[in-house]
Order: sequence, then C-alpha cells, then structure tokens
Amino acid sequence: MTDTADAPGPPSYPMPRTCPFALPEQYARLREEQPLARVRLPTGREAWLATRYEDVRRLFTDADLSADRVHPGFPALLSGQQAIDRRGFLPWMDPPEHTTYRRMVISEFTVRKVETLRPAVTATVQECLDRILAGPRPVDLVQELALPVPSLTICELLGVPYADREVFQSRAQLMTDRNTSGPDRLTSLVELRAFLHGLVLRRQSDPQGDLLSRLAVKYREAGVEDAEHLTGMALLILVAGHETTANMIALGTAYLIEHPELREALIKDPSQVPRAVEEMLRYFSISDHSTGRVALADIEVGGITIEAGEGVLLSNAAANRDARAFDRPEEFDPHRESPSHVAFGYGIHQCLGQNLARLELDVVFTALLARLPDLQLATPLAELPFKNDTIMYGLHELPVTW
Repeated sequence: MTDTADAPGPPSYPMPRTCPFALPEQYARLREEQPLARVRLPTGREAWLATRYEDVRRLFTDADLSADRVHPGFPALLSGQQAIDRRGFLPWMDPPEHTTYRRMVISEFTVRKVETLRPAVTATVQECLDRILAGPRPVDLVQELALPVPSLTICELLGVPYADREVFQSRAQLMTDRNTSGPDRLTSLVELRAFLHGLVLRRQSDPQGDLLSRLAVKYREAGVEDAEHLTGMALLILVAGHETTANMIALGTAYLIEHPELREALIKDPSQVPRAVEEMLRYFSISDHSTGRVALADIEVGGITIEAGEGVLLSNAAANRDARAFDRPEEFDPHRESPSHVAFGYGIHQCLGQNLARLELDVVFTALLARLPDLQLATPLAELPFKNDTIMYGLHELPVTW
C-alpha cells in the first residue's frame, strides 16, 4: 500500500504511518494542498479523500452520501467486503431503514442507561486485574484485559446466560485474534452467529430483561420482527464493541507508559481520567478507515464536484488534527477546550456505542493506574505489533510487566 516516487496516478490509500502515535505524513500535506483528493484503493479503484474538519463534518451530514456498502460505487477497502450480509448492520443502512432501526436501539445507549452497567464493568475489570497480578510476567494486556472487558460487558448487555459465556467469549476472541486462521475465523463467525440466532429466538418467545429481549419486543411492535436481522444487530454490537474498545485500551496504555508525566498526573488525580480518555479518542481516531460513503448525486466541495456514483472517504483522523479546529492538534492535551472531535463520526451514523466505550475506558484506565502504577512495556515500543494492516488501528499484542 506504500506509494513509490514514480508510481503514476493518485496516492495509495490507506497511507502508511511512520510513527505509531502519529498519523500518516501525507494527511497534513493533503489537508493543506488538496483537502479533497483522489486516492487509489487496494482494490485498484479510486475514491475521494476528505481531510479537513469542516468538510468532513459537512459530508457526514450530506443526505446525498450513502453508507450502503452494497452500492457498486462504495469505496470498499477489501475485496469481497460488499458481499457481506448487511442485515442488522446499522452503519451500512440509509434512511428510512436506518431511521427505523436506530430509533429502536438508541434509547439503550444513552448516558443514563449505559451508566447502569458501571458496576458490572468495574467487576469485570477488577477480576481481569486480579488474574494479571496473580499470574506470570510478562503478560499480553490485549488478551488479558483489552479483549475480555468489552466481551464480557457485551455479554451483560445482550443477556448472554452466565453458563454460555465461555462459548460466546471464546468464539468472539477467535474472531478478533490475528493468529486465527482464515477457515477458523469463518468457523467462529458461523458458530457465533448460530449461537446469537438461538439466543434471539429464545428471547423472541420468552423475553427477559436484557437488550435482546427489549429489541425483540420493539421489532414485533414495529411490525419488523426478523430473527436474522436481530441476529445481525447483535453481531454488530459485538464486533463494533470489541474492536474499538480493545484497540483504545491497548493504544492508550502504551501511550501512558511512554509518557510517564501524563501517567503520574492521572495517578495523582484520577478525576482527570475521563478528559484523558476524550483526548485519546481524538488523538488516535482508530476508525479512520471505516468511514466510506458513496455519492447518490453530484456534490460540490471547495470548488470540486464529487459526481454521483463516486466513492468518498471521510478521514476522521485527519479532521481531528486540523489546526483550523484544534489548537496545537499534534499535542496530546487532556485539558484542551476544543470543538467536538469526530472520532465517533458525525450526523445520523455517529457511533451508537460511544457512551459505552467512554464508560469502559474510564473504568479500565482508572483501575489500571491504581493497581499497576509502575506498568512497563516488556517489548520496546518500536517492536510492538501495531495494526497497520487492519480497518481499525490498534495493537495485536501488548506485552507488559511491572
């Protein structure tokens, strides 16, 4: 995916990072010289890339941009991506379908509703830290903390029976582990979807007090009862919750270890952790590669016309480091007073689970700093396996000791 000096045509996308905590160097140049630029995708197709904060926010709310990945003009980054069954996947729907299903689930992710999960999230985090402290050193923090926390939180949210949690969690971890082979990953997906489908059917016939039960009732009342669709929604909540939160935990921990002055400040004043989490979300913007859209009509941006049928990538990472919106954007400043970042997107597709992610990150970093204040990398930063080859940026492994 790396450009060569004599490669013809537009630059390749995704663009490589030269520093794990910095953005691709081309972003700054494009933001200043070509805020709407043509780029070449790994599939060989071309698309537009928007890099300025105001442009990205405007395009996120443009009704003439579709999120439907089945559309032939959608800027898919992976071959075969558009063939995936999209039933239940809200980020891939357009109104009015998107409006119908988002309205039924959005009340489940309000700040107040999510806050009721804090005791369960806290218990999960403390149990993970108990095991880490009782076990050998070094330990891979991704496998022992970053992945289990969102997995078990989603179990609690969806209403996965305690006896079935090992089945659920083991398949979920196989799906997200980079060491899983392609066939094993597909098998895990099929088994997990079958498990969730069975759970959906049970909740449709015998509703309990969990999220799946409430959604089953809402689907029925709205006249859209569909077990396959609801299974897709459950799978979306699992995958989205896993990848984003796990990567943020791993990246944030590595950053805090490499910046001891920031870590010490948060240890002395844990009340600042939520603000540090908010800055992590802006600074890392891990979902940069998942913000594709396709134009349904001609759209003019800064004197350039995006023609109907063309793909557009909205770089939330580049936007979140735009000096027009953020003072000293390359600095990590947990005390900054700036406009809202777009790490969770913007407009009707703004991430549904953002309040849950914030809560999990707050609980994790507060507990981690309190119980492992002298945490250290067990492998030099330059040798850590950062995810330069996936849709979500993060770390495959994070070996740590104390």
